[in-house]
Amino acid sequence: MNMHRLVLLRRAAGFTAAGAMSLYLLVKLVWIALELFHGTSDWVLLNAVTVVMALVGGALGLALAQSWGTRSPTWLVLPACWIAGGFLVSMLPFMVASGVLAPSAPEPADDASMPAWETVLIGVGFAAMAVALVVGLPLFLRERWPHAFTGRVGRDRADARTAWILLPLTALGALWVYWAAGGTAGLDPAAEALWDVNARLLVANSALWAVAGAWSMWTLGRWGSGRGRVWLPMALGFVASGSLFSWGGWKLLWLLLPGMYQPVEHRWVAVTEHGVAIVTGAAVLLVLTRVYRRRACDPIY
Repeated sequence: MNMHRLVLLRRAAGFTAAGAMSLYLLVKLVWIALELFHGTSDWVLLNAVTVVMALVGGALGLALAQSWGTRSPTWLVLPACWIAGGFLVSMLPFMVASGVLAPSAPEPADDASMPAWETVLIGVGFAAMAVALVVGLPLFLRERWPHAFTGRVGRDRADARTAWILLPLTALGALWVYWAAGGTAGLDPAAEALWDVNARLLVANSALWAVAGAWSMWTLGRWGSGRGRVWLPMALGFVASGSLFSWGGWKLLWLLLPGMYQPVEHRWVAVTEHGVAIVTGAAVLLVLTRVYRRRACDPIY
């Protein structure tokens, strides 16, 4: 596929992403209007946060579609790409698995009274945004930061001191695999009703990305084989780190608001789990940026 067609594909994906986020934004604005009259300040705050996130997601979609996006400052566009990829792209395996294994799974209790049109708009908005990002985000990142997606793993391998990152990645992955397989240690018996098929699939999805992040760090590290194209560990590490950071931060925010969220884990386990995920996700991104800078500055590339 020539460059002109790739640019057209990136623009189409960007406009699709922006349109998809507008559907989600519409629902959230309706919710805030209702909560101002009948809800609590905590719910208004959380919905306001999601409105900001939706606006950023829509802006990111436009950035993917427009030429000004490729000229935007790195400090502005890269975090948006990272968070969006972590929140949405990482959920595609769960969406597919849930549709196959739990198509008729019951909705959470707090969504039971959600009107059908809201459910449709949120579902379509999330799914369309995720698919659009899968198409448009790699094209945008490759165009903007080509050294992260061209060539082979080799002299650019990360410093061996980053081996410690494998420890929390492996620990989180093992814990989530254990829970997804039916383990109960660390889970709150009082929240057993919440531990349904979709909950296990969500944990399995988190485990998948923890393993992907560990593989990325292993491949890019001095202990890796040093073979293969660099784009795969860079892309998987980027999405995995964004998933750990974004979802860890989102769930921790809910935990810090008393009475707003009932985790399936014991509360202290959940706080520790998500705190470790946030720190680990940020650390993986730092390794990836170090690898990129080394590749960009090395004349061999």
